[in-house]
Amino acid sequence: MSKKWDYTSSARKFTAKFPVLSYLGIQINFWIVANVFLCVLMHLQSLSISETYPIHPPSGLGTTLILAVFFGFLYGVILGLTDHYLDKNLQKRQSMGRIILIKSILSLVLIVSMLVFTKRIFLNLFVDPALYAPNFMLNDKSWEYIFFILVIYYLFMTFIIGFINQVNRKYGPGVLVPLLLGKYKSPKEEERIFMFMDLKSSTAIAEKLGHLKYSSFIRDSFLDINKILLSFNADVYQYVGDEIVVTWRITDDERDLSCIRFFFGCEKQFQDNANYYLSNYGFLPHFKAGLHMGKVTAVEIGDIKRDIAYHGDTLNTAARIQSVCNDYHKKFLISEYALASLDPHHQLQTEAIGMILLRGKSVEVGIFSVEGIESL
Repeated sequence: MSKKWDYTSSARKFTAKFPVLSYLGIQINFWIVANVFLCVLMHLQSLSISETYPIHPPSGLGTTLILAVFFGFLYGVILGLTDHYLDKNLQKRQSMGRIILIKSILSLVLIVSMLVFTKRIFLNLFVDPALYAPNFMLNDKSWEYIFFILVIYYLFMTFIIGFINQVNRKYGPGVLVPLLLGKYKSPKEEERIFMFMDLKSSTAIAEKLGHLKYSSFIRDSFLDINKILLSFNADVYQYVGDEIVVTWRITDDERDLSCIRFFFGCEKQFQDNANYYLSNYGFLPHFKAGLHMGKVTAVEIGDIKRDIAYHGDTLNTAARIQSVCNDYHKKFLISEYALASLDPHHQLQTEAIGMILLRGKSVEVGIFSVEGIESL
């Protein structure tokens, strides 16, 4: 049976494997399309003017389109690399407003430089004023109007690509297209994995650190978790206090224990940054997790604040599994159903906890503790 291709999963895998190319691809494709669109509009305007005034119709659209593609590629490469650098190096240290300001200033400088370069170099090489009418010249005042038109256009397009990037940051790569197509306007059934991760000893840590420093501790912990999300094809569903809910799509070719390896990847991430946590807080983050999988419904909700929500017993069960970690002195529990589905080759080091009647459930659920992965 052929496997169904999933756009969102493919986009996430590509972004995880080639993060720089992902930034570049979005910017390059967008600016090439924006430049070609602008050139077509200006060409049609010139044709309209040539029908009204005694000048020859414009020619050389092909050459103009080549320039549009060239500058779109150049502009996209510069902005893509800039976005990647700023998001990677300044996101944690700078406010969102300052990052937006830096990006806007860089975009404006690049726009002005590109227009000046186009006027002084490429106009004389590719545009012959004599083609239009005798003694036809673009004076400085004409260029001033054209300059402002182009600056306004490119700034407007910069806001659009900024919106696209913000959607990608909120929902993850590969979600914007399904949203625009209205995929989640009506409830859709999906099979998903959910992991509820909660900070261990959170009350004691909060009492020792105080609420302000504790908030910084949680922020840094979640930032470290976010750094490895794409590497394990994971999405953050929501943050609730000191708890983070992570989810995965399930397809025939994705049952590779990414959701299990993700938990141990988080532990490794914290260990790698142990010096930072110990020197700033005196504590190393330790999370407990519960995992379950099954069918849920996904739907776009809200008006003033829109989001994609998941509903179903799968989430409730995963949350209840996480809630009994302390009862059995375990850090990572998984349902028997999820374990059997994800680990048919027994790569996991597990310990059977038994059949447990979880709070709010009428039927007992088989629970296992995950201690490690054989291949690690």
